[in-house]
Amino acid sequence: MLKRIRRKKLGFAGGAFAIVASKYNAKYVNGMLRAALAELKQAGAPAPVVVRVPGAYEIPVVAARLAAAKSGDTGAPQFAAIICLGVILRGETAHADLIAEAITHGLTRIQLDHGVPVIHEVLLLDNEQQAKVRCLSREHNRGREAAQTALQIAQTLASLSAAGN
Repeated sequence: MLKRIRRKKLGFAGGAFAIVASKYNAKYVNGMLRAALAELKQAGAPAPVVVRVPGAYEIPVVAARLAAAKSGDTGAPQFAAIICLGVILRGETAHADLIAEAITHGLTRIQLDHGVPVIHEVLLLDNEQQAKVRCLSREHNRGREAAQTALQIAQTLASLSAAGN
């Protein structure tokens, strides 16, 4: 069963956020992007850096560049979290599955190599109906969920840093 995204009262723990969003399947990705931006704004976070890329496959290279960026004054990572948004619709070949697997491996490696959370909302879907529900509806919008996850993990990492870990 598809999980509803609940409204959460999330606070902003500090830091900057970035969003990398695919231009491909723009109707759906834009729906997730709008929801993510609204959720970050509601939490009191500053406007994130938004980078648009041609397709989902290009998301990891930009996420890696953003994850490697350092804050000028402290040398700490510039971003508290990077949200990655994309939609891949399955076709008649295995191409979509191969792209999705490569993206997943790339995003995992980026967050482990750089210590910056990478929120993976590059969705591999079977059809446009699934995309409509997950990207355009209020109850199931994965963009909102991605922003909530970014806020929560940023808060978790900030508390670890404050504790000296």
